[in-house]
Amino acid sequence: MAYQIDNAIVKKDRTGKLTLIDPEGNFQDEDAFIAVKSDDLITIQLLINSIMNNDFKSWRELGVIPETEPIKSLLPRLGYSKEDIAKLLKEF
Repeated sequence: MAYQIDNAIVKKDRTGKLTLIDPEGNFQDEDAFIAVKSDDLITIQLLINSIMNNDFKSWRELGVIPETEPIKSLLPRLGYSKEDIAKLLKEF
């Protein structure tokens, strides 16, 4: 079972004006938004799906994670191969 995070694109032009690109209308009634880099959003989506598919033993074995370590490093540290990550990507 894959969990999907609602998302849209916030585009900034040369003058700094922001435009919301939301073809699915997920945010039509929202007044405030949070911007997240695309790579980080994909990583968060993958982590959520891996949590839902994981028995949490691997998470406990990670120990203390330095705050300076990028979130992208968690999947390989959890033992996910490139093939595993590709499979997770196909789920959403």
